[in-house]
Amino acid sequence: MTHPGEPHHDDLSGRLNWLRAGVLGANDGIVSTAGLVVGVAGATADRNTILAAGVAGLVAGSLSMAGGEYASVSTQRDTERAALRLEAQELRDMPEAEERELADIYREKGLSEELAARVARELTEQDALRAHAEAELQIDPDNLTSPWQAAWASLVAFAIGALIPVIAIVLPPTAWRVWACAVAVLVGLVLTGAISARLGSSHVGRAVRRNVVVGSLTMIVTYYVGVLFGVTVA
Repeated sequence: MTHPGEPHHDDLSGRLNWLRAGVLGANDGIVSTAGLVVGVAGATADRNTILAAGVAGLVAGSLSMAGGEYASVSTQRDTERAALRLEAQELRDMPEAEERELADIYREKGLSEELAARVARELTEQDALRAHAEAELQIDPDNLTSPWQAAWASLVAFAIGALIPVIAIVLPPTAWRVWACAVAVLVGLVLTGAISARLGSSHVGRAVRRNVVVGSLTMIVTYYVGVLFGVTVA
């Protein structure tokens, strides 16, 4: 029996993989694109130039995030598969030693020697590779991390996040562009921080503050860089 709010889900690792990729993608999309369009807005008031920069940043960032996540998670998946192959080889070559090793793991967790040996024996009889993978490697052989899931989650999340500053800075009149973008970005960062904290069962306030501080600093710095660049060019 589980209690409400406890993360007892069979697909927890998969959910966390999606969550990590999605939250990172959305936050990066909001912050990096906001910094880009606000910086360009500090250098020029031309709407088409700002829009072109924003769209270019959205496309490039989405593809970059997707490619980076795919490469990163593919490496992790390859490492997991290699560890499973090695474990399967050891089970074939020295099954008795591996069963003793499994019993030692459960004994270190607090089971008596007799009970640990019994648990190791019964788990080995049911599915030796799964038993060792979960106890030794903390890997579920049937639920390895998916590079394609992470890549698509990052791509879509980045694009959605990037749309917030792009739309917010090109629609208002010139005098309100930067302020409108700043407000929209901060609202978006509050939402992503709160959602990520809720899904990950962590502290909401801390996640929101972290997002807002990073986003605010990014926009302030890039805006004045754009202003200085615009003055220099002029």
